[in-house]
Amino acid sequence: MLRQAFLAASLCGFGLASALAADLTLTVGGARSANGSLGLAVFNSESAFPRAPQAFASVRIKAGQGDAVFTFHGLPPGKYAVSTYHDDNDNGKLDTDAFGFPTEGLGFSNEARVTTTGPPPFAKAAFDLGDEKKSVTIKLVY
Repeated sequence: MLRQAFLAASLCGFGLASALAADLTLTVGGARSANGSLGLAVFNSESAFPRAPQAFASVRIKAGQGDAVFTFHGLPPGKYAVSTYHDDNDNGKLDTDAFGFPTEGLGFSNEARVTTTGPPPFAKAAFDLGDEKKSVTIKLVY
């Protein structure tokens, strides 16, 4: 037991533990205005996607002119999908019309698109993240 603890501490000291994690930089473009905020959510399972409360990692950032960039640090290797939306009125949710279609900008990794029955499947938006930095660009669709 003590030997395992020492080995784990040694690996951390030599930076080997950090080799098992990577940074994911998201660039979100196409916001119609600098009003409100952007909700970014990273998912690592099909069953959670794209339900924000079940995201592996999420953040809200201020919307602005031009592209918005945010980096999630230290994600373990795996298969991920990203969803984002422009909360133009900053009410904390994606607004929809009477038929349930989004009225605010929405986007997914791999340019996966909303279908007539709802969000794209995880498989269409998914990508592999290894132990190297990765950048993903998402264009909001209104």
